[in-house]
Amino acid sequence: MPKHIAKTAAPSQRMLRVAEEVRHALSSVFARGDLRDPELADARVTVTEVRASPDLKHMTVFVSRLGATADKALLDLLRRNQLELRRQVARTVRLKFAPELHFQADTALDHAMHIDALMRRPEVARDLGPREASLGEPDMEQDDQTP
Repeated sequence: MPKHIAKTAAPSQRMLRVAEEVRHALSSVFARGDLRDPELADARVTVTEVRASPDLKHMTVFVSRLGATADKALLDLLRRNQLELRRQVARTVRLKFAPELHFQADTALDHAMHIDALMRRPEVARDLGPREASLGEPDMEQDDQTP
């Protein structure tokens, strides 16, 4: 097994499985509200994705508020409570080392909404309209020209 894994390499099955277990563990912690910090217990946090490093010692946790992007205050609150969250993950997910959690705002929903708004613009709809119609049915003029 190579000691150095390229940054462009796809995550292994083990990395994906462990990251998903950590996501489930964090989601259940936030759902139950088993937190010492009352501010964090009241915050509606959604864990959308977790990405694991190849050595499983670092996990990047993508979070958002319920229906909105996580703001700086929420990320600061999560970073302040990182040790407690790490401890609770270590109790649930059996690993040799408790992973260090790095929190980031999940902007995928914002990006998807932006792309959707772009696709609904009149100039884009105009460009897409005739092409979609021509893809659906064969052109009758070409059939008439064949001998």
